[in-house]
Amino acid sequence: MTILTAQTETEIAACFSAFHELRPHLEKSQFVERVQRQMNNHGYVLVYIRAENQVVAAAGYRVAEFLAWGKTFYVDDLITISSARKCGHGGKLLDWLIEKANELSCNQFHLDSSVQRHDAHRLYLNRKLQISSHHFSKELV
Repeated sequence: MTILTAQTETEIAACFSAFHELRPHLEKSQFVERVQRQMNNHGYVLVYIRAENQVVAAAGYRVAEFLAWGKTFYVDDLITISSARKCGHGGKLLDWLIEKANELSCNQFHLDSSVQRHDAHRLYLNRKLQISSHHFSKELV
């Protein structure tokens, strides 16, 4: 399992199906543009694993500095497609992300996960991630 970085429009577009499982509100026609905008403006990096000629797992991350945490590796998105779960792709990708955070000399590693994603929570807890806070949000119209 090789972890690849999406850089071209074709590589980014190939990740859409996986991202759509995690973020069903995303529209295919706008996906590449949205990802590229985050890459250009916010340092977002999209990585993925291919198997059987499809993207089976993907993650998006960025490095930012916060007063609360210092230099922080933040995982925006982490998904394994439903048909490829229990094959180790998510764990491999998570291990790679943690290793990358260490390589970049980050002080902390953060990700948010929806409360109903129990399988993902088991993976995170098995990798010694801690539930450290409640995340509050409000949609602004």
